[in-house]
Amino acid sequence: MKTVIMAGGKGTRISSVAKDIPKPMIKIDGQPVLEREIACLKKQGLTDIIITVSHLGSIIMDYFGDGSKISPATGKPFGVKIEYYFEEEPLGNAGALFKIKDKLTDDFLLLNADAVFDIDFLRFIDYHRKKGGLVTLFTHPNSHPYDSGLIISDNNGSVLKWLAKEDCRPVYYKNRVNAGLHVVSKKILEADINSPKVDLDRQLLKPLAGTGKMFVYDSPEYVKDMGTPDRYESVCRDFACGTVEAKNLTNKQKAIFLDRDGTINKYVGFLKSADDFALIDGVSEAVKRINSSGYLAIVITNQPVIARGEVTYGELEEIHNKMETLLGQDGAYLDAIYFCPHHPHKGYEGEVPELKFDCNCRKPKPGMIFEAAKDFNVDLLKSWMIGDGENDVLCGINAGCKTAFIGQNLSANICGKDLADCVNKILEN
Repeated sequence: MKTVIMAGGKGTRISSVAKDIPKPMIKIDGQPVLEREIACLKKQGLTDIIITVSHLGSIIMDYFGDGSKISPATGKPFGVKIEYYFEEEPLGNAGALFKIKDKLTDDFLLLNADAVFDIDFLRFIDYHRKKGGLVTLFTHPNSHPYDSGLIISDNNGSVLKWLAKEDCRPVYYKNRVNAGLHVVSKKILEADINSPKVDLDRQLLKPLAGTGKMFVYDSPEYVKDMGTPDRYESVCRDFACGTVEAKNLTNKQKAIFLDRDGTINKYVGFLKSADDFALIDGVSEAVKRINSSGYLAIVITNQPVIARGEVTYGELEEIHNKMETLLGQDGAYLDAIYFCPHHPHKGYEGEVPELKFDCNCRKPKPGMIFEAAKDFNVDLLKSWMIGDGENDVLCGINAGCKTAFIGQNLSANICGKDLADCVNKILEN
């Protein structure tokens, strides 16, 4: 499979860091960002690369050559094959794709050169092939969804809406943002576009929303735009402490699993409406600490209100969207949410019969934790379950995790007065 790396941006927002070189050539720990991208691809056998360049592109071409040169940073061969397309006139961030389409494989990787990442591309590509769409977007939550473009999909991962920054968005929304990494079929280049510049998102990808031909690949792996001085400093710190490489899903992850009601939001009995959802004070800061710690933040919640017929799947989604929106407004995010819709007891008016059975996912059974561990390659022995109920502690124990209890519980490894206190004690250890 070919990889196309778009490296033609001018990097005006980060010019205070380096204004005489292309943005992808800015160094992190002595090595250009673009070189780190290429190294990640090479490690996974993705060595056939086309780089599109324009502004100061000769610096990139001189540095990498055809990919057989020795790296000035590492002293080792780049070990890849590189071709270039130089834009004499600006073509937009996707115009060059139409110029090189005869060189592309049927499916190809399309990456931004100014993103800092370390991801399992083979897993990403395999997901794309299983879905069979024209495009698969690498999506993830971030700490500023309120000023990011949002991707809204259905339960099968098919993209329903692509909301750019300027688009009107719902009051509450899932924190899912396009990270700028794509697996693409070159069939999208059959689009009839006559403008001199082509915008990838608005002209090629966004029109696929709602067609069933574009899917999301959700992953907590590390992908960050380093386009501003503050973000550049942030990724430098993350590299220095090993966070970037550690988040690759080929490596075992560690997670903090969180109960929902009474742990994240104020307990109101059976929560049936987003109107009644409110975060507990200090929760956003606690989740932010998890986000910056290297642990995944994953919600594990029993929701028997679905089986009882008191809440629809859509209404539960709205509650969870409110949770993600409120956390996002405070700069915090959840890597995933798992819920059990089942209930073992039958005979209630309005119940959903097909959901009334003794399942393996309802806490204290560990099914939801096991599912998350499979999805994200989690080492359960290094992970924690935090909650305010006995079933939360038992669920964590049954899964092989360490446990933290909000309140007093002799079975838990630690106890705290609230989520923030528990998180602090976990991270201090």
